[in-house]
Amino acid sequence: MKGIMGSSSDVWDGEVVRNWLDRRFEAARFEQAAADKCGYEARDDYDKAAAEEWVCRILKTAGRADDRVAFAAQLKGLLAQDEYEITGIHDDRRFDRYVRANLRKVAKMTKANDGFANTLRYQG
Repeated sequence: MKGIMGSSSDVWDGEVVRNWLDRRFEAARFEQAAADKCGYEARDDYDKAAAEEWVCRILKTAGRADDRVAFAAQLKGLLAQDEYEITGIHDDRRFDRYVRANLRKVAKMTKANDGFANTLRYQG
């Protein structure tokens, strides 16, 4: 349906994608800090937020958001990795699982060209 914001018929907008990545990056950093303050029982929340931050940082720094095909190829390449290196997390396997979940989410959004306009802190 034409005219609906974020529908797959809309033109790819790299600025909207970059804005979404920036917002999600900042939200993930905030969520990590909040989880860190909660201590041991919030380790899972910390790793989940760290995974989202990692994904957003990698995608932001590559500078491929303006080209949908290049952006999708980068996501595919990242999904093909066996593991993701980062320090300061609590559980490597859990972190890797969360990274893959975030990459699949962004890949699905990229394929549908939908969801990047949602810049709310809580994505639901």
